[in-house]
Amino acid sequence: MANPKFDFKKLVPVAVAVLSAAVATAAAAYISFVHQAEQFVRDVELSEFRPPEPQSTDIAIVAITEDTLKQFAYRSPVNRQFLADLLHKLEKAKPRVIGLDVLCDQATEPAGDAAFRDAVANLSVPLAVSYVSDQEVVDEAQRKFLNDCVPPANRVMANIATDKFDGTARWIYPGETLPDGSYVPGFARGVLAKIGVETPAEQTEIAWRGVAPGKDSFPEIGAQSVVKLPDALASRLFNGKIVLIGADLSLTDRHRTPFASTRAGNEGILPGIVIHAHSIDGLLTGRRPPGLGRVIDFTTAVFLAALGAVLGVAKVPLPWRIVLGTVIAAVWWAGGFALFHYTGVMLALVTPTIALATSMWGTEAVMGHEARQQKEFIQGVFSRYVSPKVVGELIRDPAKLTLEGERRPATFLFTDVAGFTTMSEAVTGTKLAQILNQYLDGMVRVIQQHDGLVDKFIGDAVFAMFNVPLDQPDHYERAVRCALELDRYAEKFRAEQNAAGVPFGVTRIGVHSGQATVGNFGSQDKMEYTALGDAVNTASRLEGLNKYFGTRTCVSEVTYAKCNGIPFRPMGMVIVKGKTQALGVFEPLSQERAQSDYIKRYLEAYRHLEQGADGTLALFEQLYAENPYDGCVEIHLERLRAGTLSPEIAMTEK
Repeated sequence: MANPKFDFKKLVPVAVAVLSAAVATAAAAYISFVHQAEQFVRDVELSEFRPPEPQSTDIAIVAITEDTLKQFAYRSPVNRQFLADLLHKLEKAKPRVIGLDVLCDQATEPAGDAAFRDAVANLSVPLAVSYVSDQEVVDEAQRKFLNDCVPPANRVMANIATDKFDGTARWIYPGETLPDGSYVPGFARGVLAKIGVETPAEQTEIAWRGVAPGKDSFPEIGAQSVVKLPDALASRLFNGKIVLIGADLSLTDRHRTPFASTRAGNEGILPGIVIHAHSIDGLLTGRRPPGLGRVIDFTTAVFLAALGAVLGVAKVPLPWRIVLGTVIAAVWWAGGFALFHYTGVMLALVTPTIALATSMWGTEAVMGHEARQQKEFIQGVFSRYVSPKVVGELIRDPAKLTLEGERRPATFLFTDVAGFTTMSEAVTGTKLAQILNQYLDGMVRVIQQHDGLVDKFIGDAVFAMFNVPLDQPDHYERAVRCALELDRYAEKFRAEQNAAGVPFGVTRIGVHSGQATVGNFGSQDKMEYTALGDAVNTASRLEGLNKYFGTRTCVSEVTYAKCNGIPFRPMGMVIVKGKTQALGVFEPLSQERAQSDYIKRYLEAYRHLEQGADGTLALFEQLYAENPYDGCVEIHLERLRAGTLSPEIAMTEK
């Protein structure tokens, strides 16, 4: 047995989801406004949803403030003698390490410069001093002075790594290799290296300490106060700690941080020394940066994109899918905020949301094109020949329509107008078209009211199907009730036309049920949705039997057996041309006619005929005497007079 072909269309939503996630992730990395939107949300989370932590007991900041600078005749460079005295004061307190974020790149008073140079070279406490090699920051003379002032072993790069899109400090600068081949670590890494703490060599994100609004994460003391402290108090404040010395001025060496997203003024624009403190604290404590990394961010984007793809192909009205997408995004965001608040794990929010929306739109665009074509086909093929209710159901669920050919049970109805050719010769072409269109319009309207499918017109003939294309468990009875109403309409229409002098003939109707192949058939240039099979041919033959029996509606025993509540009278057992088995045929009746004494006596006479009973001929003669226009009675009477006592009739014509 051959393996069924795999439907590659099923992979379209998967491909769209992955592509959407990739596009959203790339947009967050390379498109400014998307990147800034993602970072802004992360910054808001960090600023407002991270629980504040107690002030650090490992790191202390000695700040050079405006009060410090007021003591000197000039603001910059910072008085070197003062810095030397400050280092010696802290040395006595025996801190774990000192990090000095003051750039000594130009000469001041010779005595002060010498004192500072001596302190840096001979301090008994591990010391790291800021260093710069960028030619845009220091010229050759400044670099020479800096090199003479700070020994290579004490150098750390003072760079603050900022976001290229919004200038926000986000990363720990790892360090750089100088033109002479020497490597200088970044400030945080260099300070920790002095006390034997290993740190990542690549640029990593700052793991910010939880900051409460209006409070400092690290104890901070003005430098001018430190030099005046009693040694015992200084020891209690700085002993065994990482002490960082740097400027905390209103306009100098301040950088935008994530806290600036929600906090006004300088509360989110922090001094460089404070940013270094956060960097050192994160590396020292092993605190994880708030993000989960690109791989996890991409995975979450794929997850939401997959949900978007599901919404894109869902058989739900578009407005409701948009609502569902919005709800999913809202739950994702609320869950992300809660997760970060309680666990410190920060999910990407903007990028997956973009992936969700892009995937939903993309899937809808790709898969929806086919669906729209299918809907257009349904509307084009069925809207004029099927009730709006059926068309609406097909549009809501196109899967219910099989166009490739499906073997299914159905009930088929054929109509034809007797003597139409003769009438067409007596009526002008324009008037004939008007009469025929009016007649067919009414016929279609009746069929649609019973949810039948008008398959085609063949001149004045109509071919309709029931249980196609949608399942109709009551299609047998539905078709017969439709036939009865078609008969009433056609008789009224005939009477009106005859009264107007138009010789419009009787409409004959045949109804039969059976299996048929239903689908799209034809050539590449012209296709037709129709049914093929013996059951269709039999229904057409039954329509023709009306002429033989003098009736207007003929229903097969297959359909008759499934109808409850509709009265019938048997017409005979007919062997149509080309067949060997007899098929019972019946005429559906109105309730009024079925209850008449005449029909009751006809049913009794027909039972006698089936049984081959004596007196059958007399019963039919009585009926004929009462109604000589009843074709069924006339047929059986002729056969009885010819000696045939049986309802079985072999047809010699189609």
